[in-house]
Amino acid sequence: MTVDAATLARAIGERVKDERLNRRLTLDQLAETTGVSRRMIINIEQGATNPSVGTLLKISDALGVGLPKLVEPPRTAPRSVTRRGEGAALWTGDRGGTGVLMAGTRSPDVLELWDWTLEAQEQHTSEAHAAGTMEVLQVQQGALTVTVAGEPVALGEGDALTFAGDVDHSYVNHGDTTTRFTLAVFEPGVGSTQKDGTHD
Repeated sequence: MTVDAATLARAIGERVKDERLNRRLTLDQLAETTGVSRRMIINIEQGATNPSVGTLLKISDALGVGLPKLVEPPRTAPRSVTRRGEGAALWTGDRGGTGVLMAGTRSPDVLELWDWTLEAQEQHTSEAHAAGTMEVLQVQQGALTVTVAGEPVALGEGDALTFAGDVDHSYVNHGDTTTRFTLAVFEPGVGSTQKDGTHD
């Protein structure tokens, strides 16, 4: 079982607030930069909601820290071990599938390692990530259809795919059995726009 959702929400909230205050950003400034409402940011900081992966990505990019840093436990050593069952479940599907962030590096060049499960007839749709983002996945079990910028690619067990993550994309299990895949997401230059005070 992954980290309890309420515990994770509190940890994310504390980290978001700390990072925002460290950068001397008001709630209004962070809301303007991310396009996420002020009320939603307050709810996140208070641990009162479980934000979507897309919302967390917008906030982590605006803070220049990368998604893994927002969800990881504090580290005291120059390494980080995530044991089975300790990953951050940042997405849960209507049929019980999960998207679990298992590991990641810190900014500016952020690499995320995900363990995804899609139950039968389940789908996850993702908005375009920051420019230059790349994704690499391999199907461990079942079958998966990945649609990138409107172009579907059917994958079977053992198949792998590399694609640009800075366009809209989705992952769909059209089958009647569970699909599991490993996903690596590379997002270069996270926070680099903060250095000169500009943002997209």
